[in-house]
Amino acid sequence: MGVGQTTIMTILGYLRLIEIGDIIDVALLTYIIYKSMALLRKSSAIQVAKAIIILVATLWLSYQLNLNVLYFILGKAMELGLLAIVIVFQPEIRRFLEQIGSNDFGGFWGPKEIPISDVENSIQQTVQAFTDFSKERVGALIVFERKMPIDAVLETGTMVESTVSSELVKNIFYPNAPLHDGAMVIRNGKIVAISCVLPLSRNTNLSQELGMRHRSGIGMSEQSDAIVAIVSEETGAISVASDGRLKRHLSPDTLQRMLKNELIPGEKPLRKMPKYIFSRKGTRDE
Repeated sequence: MGVGQTTIMTILGYLRLIEIGDIIDVALLTYIIYKSMALLRKSSAIQVAKAIIILVATLWLSYQLNLNVLYFILGKAMELGLLAIVIVFQPEIRRFLEQIGSNDFGGFWGPKEIPISDVENSIQQTVQAFTDFSKERVGALIVFERKMPIDAVLETGTMVESTVSSELVKNIFYPNAPLHDGAMVIRNGKIVAISCVLPLSRNTNLSQELGMRHRSGIGMSEQSDAIVAIVSEETGAISVASDGRLKRHLSPDTLQRMLKNELIPGEKPLRKMPKYIFSRKGTRDE
């Protein structure tokens, strides 16, 4: 029997030892690692993750090279590492657990039935309102909820149940309107809350140009899978926040394409946008 045949027989012997439970075990572990890495990649915590990897590698090298003092210090530091990781990655861990608890986690149970006509109407009416807001420099902030529920945000505002229309959106956001402050939340093509308070972004690298409205939009997209559409009160610029990224100075047509690509199943996705796009230096956007 040749070497190649021996190797094949050895591999087949190992394969016979694999049971269904082993396959499920490895598949679940792989999925958890993948989702964890995806969440880290979308946040500023990736820099901390790199630092932890460097520390672990240094600890291993110090052991191999018999650097006893360095190994002792790093070993003691790593004993508190688990608690430090929980504290540092608290937002990411919370988001991951919220995805597990959501009904549509990973699409495992199949896609949820969404009234596409309502979603299309909400997009069209939003674009119409944002076109006028941009011309008149009226600030606006609209959150489109996707798979991850954002009930905690809804509780900060006024609950409503209404079909989206451009006139209604404009009446809500025009200055001096009773509920123009805060964000509007749209779920499955329907307005479900207005005047909501959004979490601010924790990213310390944001441009100083960005005001509270943009920082809230980015923060909402960091802590959920929602798409946030924004109009600057200062410049009239239209922006969209998604996955902690912000794309600014969009035309109404681009806004409509982006919302359709993100909110309507089967739409061809746009090219992934860079993490932050800034222009027109010296102008502060609210």
